[in-house]
Amino acid sequence: MIRQNQAVSLLQATHNSPVLSNLAELARDSQARLVAIQHLIPAQLRHSVLAGPIDGDSWCLLASSTAAAAKLRQQVPSLIAALTERGWTMRAIRVTVQKQAKKRP
Repeated sequence: MIRQNQAVSLLQATHNSPVLSNLAELARDSQARLVAIQHLIPAQLRHSVLAGPIDGDSWCLLASSTAAAAKLRQQVPSLIAALTERGWTMRAIRVTVQKQAKKRP
């Protein structure tokens, strides 16, 4: 009997795979952290910040420019304090400039 590959939805795949399920949970947690500190980020910078990966008690914020990253780095202590108040165990927040994709001609 020849078995055909059947397409599964992303939701089904995450439920069926412990690794994908864990990655999906980390992505949700990262986004929840960003929402929790959104009010501390200056309004003009909010569109320049994305939630990044979580590595244990360290979290990464992705900034769209070096200027946005510099401003975020100044705020790291208050961001950690706000997240700790809301129950997240935080040791560090890294701020990384997100690389822009090169445009093709």
